Amino acid sequence: MQQSSNASSAHQHYRELTLRGMILGALITVIFTASNVYLGLKVGLTFASSIPAAVISMAVLKCFHDANILENNMVQTQASAAGTLSSIIFVLPGLLMLGYWQDFPFWQTALICVAGGILGVIFTIPLRHVLVVGSDLPYPEGVAAAEILKAGDHQAAESDENGNCKQAGSGIKYIVGGGLLSGLFSFCSTGLRVISDGASCWFKLGGAVFQLPMGFSFALLGAGWLVGITGGIAVLVGTVFSWGIAVPYFTSHATLPEGASLAAFAGEIWREKVRYIGAGAIAVAAVWTLLCLFKPMIEGMKLSFQAFRADGQNKAVDRVNQDLSPKVMLMIVLVTLLILTGTFYSFIAAAHISATLAWTLVICATLMAFLLGFLIAAASGYMAGLIGSSSSPISSIGIVSIVLISLVLMFIGQASHVFDHVEGTQFMTALALFATSVVLAIACISNDNLQDLKTGYLVHATPWRQQVALIIGCIVGAMVIAPVLELLYHAYGFTGALPRADMDQTQALSAPQAMLMTTIAKGIFSHNLEWTYIFVGMGLGVLLIVVDLILKKIRPNLGLPPLAVGMGIYLPAAVNMPIFVGTVLSYFCMRHVKKQHREPEAQQQAMKDTDRRGTLMAAGLIVGESIIGVLLAMVIVVSVASGHDESPLALTLSNWAVKGQILGLVFFVLGIILVLRQIMKKQA
Repeated sequence: MQQSSNASSAHQHYRELTLRGMILGALITVIFTASNVYLGLKVGLTFASSIPAAVISMAVLKCFHDANILENNMVQTQASAAGTLSSIIFVLPGLLMLGYWQDFPFWQTALICVAGGILGVIFTIPLRHVLVVGSDLPYPEGVAAAEILKAGDHQAAESDENGNCKQAGSGIKYIVGGGLLSGLFSFCSTGLRVISDGASCWFKLGGAVFQLPMGFSFALLGAGWLVGITGGIAVLVGTVFSWGIAVPYFTSHATLPEGASLAAFAGEIWREKVRYIGAGAIAVAAVWTLLCLFKPMIEGMKLSFQAFRADGQNKAVDRVNQDLSPKVMLMIVLVTLLILTGTFYSFIAAAHISATLAWTLVICATLMAFLLGFLIAAASGYMAGLIGSSSSPISSIGIVSIVLISLVLMFIGQASHVFDHVEGTQFMTALALFATSVVLAIACISNDNLQDLKTGYLVHATPWRQQVALIIGCIVGAMVIAPVLELLYHAYGFTGALPRADMDQTQALSAPQAMLMTTIAKGIFSHNLEWTYIFVGMGLGVLLIVVDLILKKIRPNLGLPPLAVGMGIYLPAAVNMPIFVGTVLSYFCMRHVKKQHREPEAQQQAMKDTDRRGTLMAAGLIVGESIIGVLLAMVIVVSVASGHDESPLALTLSNWAVKGQILGLVFFVLGIILVLRQIMKKQA
């Protein structure tokens, strides 16, 4: 304790929340928000941005002689909002899939992101002392980010004496290298279209249609590296179930339409039947995940209520114990409630309903989003400390939220006869999605806030400054999300929602979570869900839970996460395969490094260094492809707006399909070899 106090005193005169740091944090936030929006829409995953943001911050700020660890910490705190607030895309595209929105209204989209994000910060501030300072919860991402910051600060301190600052930000080369590789591949495949981004082999056995798929995506490869082998195997199991069991079964009992290809025939079967099985499995797995965390959720909520009842008179005045004051927090909450109320009113006012019903729905939606968000914030904060932000069941929270909100709105709608008209059903479904997006934003930022506060606690930062930095990150990220969503929608479209009838559906972004949330909400309000296949999926989900429990009984580190299996069924096979490849590469790399070192200390350090390089390289792979995707979207939108086609950069090559697939495979394999050589280097 004395050592911690001394360290805090040594950092007392460090500059933390600086103008240059806020500008750098905003720039990183813009880049990572755009990347996460693209990746989330493509595959339904986002990546944690704290560690790559910390590395970039150290690389840039080391050019200034007065930069320090606390300033770097503020930059990563602000930028970390990108990896979390962007998860709102798991719901919002559903409004276009529903046909209620034709685009993303900037202010409505931005304000619900701002309101939800800021509430996520405020709701978890009272938990800091109990869950961060006085708790032994592991906070894996928070601890890892702190170690990165400490390593950079240690090297920078040595540079003052030895004149060598080489290592302080050396990790930036892995991010840049991965970004250049994946960006080049994405430009050649999506832009020039001279190489393919995937290949599939289709064949029939009897009447059954099978697919052997492979996707060539470095972003998904990087995502797989971060997911881990257990999740990768689960995704593979889901893929095998879809294309090795379910699709062959259904196609064997159906007739191939005249003139239809095997791919089109099997793809339609998968979308109309098998995907609903995946949705049922995901729903059961989501509820089970929350039930498993019921005790810590209740504990988190209890601590939150206790903290809000506290009078604040015993608050320590030491710098490292200073949160935002209760008065400031109350003012922020009141302003945020006004923003929420105004945003919901602008959304509801567009519907042709009476003023009384409109204000009833405004008040109801605001209170539901606020109260449900408050309860979920406490639970999410606890889960972040328990299992980490990346592993927190955000999708599960979204599913439970959309069900609860839909049921409440259905009761109000039936009492007021809104459902007597088709437009009324569509409106209430859209409102349920809109309100759920606020809850999801609160949950995401709640996860992130306590992780960042844990990082700050370990590096002796000032909590209230971190909280301000994260609020700034939420505002900047919210301003970016709406235009990026608009850009990607008009360039590529979403599955089930294309802005132009003649668009290439194979280029559409799948937005899997948004599709699932929309399916659930529509089913509740319209009573027309494909219940047969959903019930089959729910039964499969129960079976997967039993298998997972049995495996964990055999060995604690074994498991088959039911939620990941469900996602493997629900996502396209070409998306799943590179994710699985990434998990396998990560597993065997770490295993190889472990075998190379006999001494425990050397082994632990080598694995830690390899994991760091792999994490940074994976982040680079994701960012590179995502940024090229966003830039190409700009080119496509400009081309369409000027009356040209949707692929202005594409090179028209005859008889190139097979050659493009071969080139794509060769590029992908060579790229993997290059990535592994960089990650497996003996020195960072």
